[in-house]
Amino acid sequence: QVQLVESGGGLVQAGGSLRLSCAASGRTISTPFMGWFRQAPGKEREFVAAINWSGGSTYYADSVKGRFTISRDNAKNTVYLQMNSLKPEDTAVYYCGAHGSGSVYYKRSYASWGQGTQVTVSS
Repeated sequence: QVQLVESGGGLVQAGGSLRLSCAASGRTISTPFMGWFRQAPGKEREFVAAINWSGGSTYYADSVKGRFTISRDNAKNTVYLQMNSLKPEDTAVYYCGAHGSGSVYYKRSYASWGQGTQVTVSS
């Protein structure tokens, strides 16, 4: 099992930036992909971004492409989500996930989740 702890959320004005971190522990070597999802009140958890083990392949939702960047530091067992040009519609709880099997775009493909970190973007 992989244990995940997110941090870095907060309140920011529209147009601002935040960097989320996800620290992993446990059987991290067995996790080929890591992903970020988000869940706004009353909505389903949705895919934001994912990255493979080497960092050579990244995947983004259309809504964040060009604004968010996912990266990882395997030496620190940490995955990051740099969020720029934030919009009020980015407001959500952001979750880090350790991929199990299946498409990286689907939440059912992830075997472990962190507790989430709140991101609030004011207009």
